[in-house]
Amino acid sequence: MISLSLAEIASIVGGQQYDIPDADRQVTGPVVADSRAVRPGGLFVAFAGERVDGHDFARGAVEAGAVAVLAARPLGVPAIVVHDVTAALGALARAVVERLGTTVVGLTGSAGKTSTKDLIAQLLQRHGPTVWPEGNLNNEIGLPLTALRADETTRHLVLEMGARGVGHIRYLAALTPPRIGVVLNVGSAHIGEFGGRAQIAEAKGELVEALPAAEDGGIAVLNADDPYVRAMTARTKARTVLFGEAEDAAVRAVNVRLTELGQPAFTLHTPSGCSDVTMRLYGEHHVSNALAAAAVAHELGMPVDEIATALSEAGTLSRWRMEVTERADGVTVVNDAYNANPESMRAALRALVAMGAARQAKGGRTWAVLGEMAELGEESLAEHDAVGRLVVRLNVSKLVAVGGREAAWLDMGAKNEGSWGEESVHVSDTRAAVDLLRSELRPGDVVLVKASRSVGLERVAAALLDDAGLSGAAGAEGGAAAR
Repeated sequence: MISLSLAEIASIVGGQQYDIPDADRQVTGPVVADSRAVRPGGLFVAFAGERVDGHDFARGAVEAGAVAVLAARPLGVPAIVVHDVTAALGALARAVVERLGTTVVGLTGSAGKTSTKDLIAQLLQRHGPTVWPEGNLNNEIGLPLTALRADETTRHLVLEMGARGVGHIRYLAALTPPRIGVVLNVGSAHIGEFGGRAQIAEAKGELVEALPAAEDGGIAVLNADDPYVRAMTARTKARTVLFGEAEDAAVRAVNVRLTELGQPAFTLHTPSGCSDVTMRLYGEHHVSNALAAAAVAHELGMPVDEIATALSEAGTLSRWRMEVTERADGVTVVNDAYNANPESMRAALRALVAMGAARQAKGGRTWAVLGEMAELGEESLAEHDAVGRLVVRLNVSKLVAVGGREAAWLDMGAKNEGSWGEESVHVSDTRAAVDLLRSELRPGDVVLVKASRSVGLERVAAALLDDAGLSGAAGAEGGAAAR
């Protein structure tokens, strides 16, 4: 973060100073909400969570080098006390971003946000210091904490914006006003909370409404292949840049195909030329993500050949998202267990089939180890049933549905579609899934592990890699690191 005195911070957030002997003392280190991440000169932000109260760790944070604590009450250590810690953190982020004047790229969508954010970051960092969130820090706490990592050297600030309802993205965009806004898609993620796809589109479109007008440099990067997103051109005063496979997309993919390993390849077309791309990531769904990243990079001045090279070299920076690791015995584990919704589940299954195609000729099989897709509301039964049916239609060799009611719906869909015998199995928990896989896997098999984060299916992938001494190792195929 840029250097600010405690007096300046107190003024920005409207807080009272307690037990601060020197109000001119500067905060020169990182702003963190985890006391274990405190560094000398930093600021510790104390949140009162459902299970843990950060105020209980305030003294330890100061002892570790924090200059002060941003808190909701006096703590007997140097503190700036505010009524609402979350709002104060946002106000601090807004003030810092305004002072820096860096180019802010905001990104939202129902699926692919984190993967696309990682791609944009890997492209833009070639053209200057770039800050982006680790993982998916995309809410009212994670976004300002990410923004506060920027300093005077930062040229690009890439921010992922999530929403649990209408108004959330509008709030986030007000904290860190973007000059470029990217909307990837409008899908079924969180449809149970929003009430329908039209409501999701309403929420996602708040990003383009927050952009500056075209004459002031605002740019809306929109998915031409998603009708809900394409319609957002009418909701922004910014200049619109379309990406996708549609003929009228300014940045588009031509001759899309998958390699033998299931990695997407295509010819990238931009207003300034064309270049070929072969990605290290897995699955055709990454083509759209790559086009969004390419559109941003092109608008910020990157030549098309450099964009294509960067996309071809980019890996995954966030854990449990299509992490591919091949064990010594020839079993390939695809850990995509961070989250799941109907769109990402379908994309992952198609990637699994593509990856397994070459191996099947040698006796390898494809395994889909799947669990609940959360927050689907009244659509949950139909969506889980549909995914189970898709597993059969794609000719995936084995389905292991893990968990309770929703897993039973996955299994039911597969069996109603025509699966028989032990092609589809419903097990109660991750331990049972691991036991089954350990007894059944053979060289050449490819195992996809995917569910919503709450299911914890990453434990299945970890156990399979532990068996081969590979847990936490870098992916053997693609990805900058498996972490």
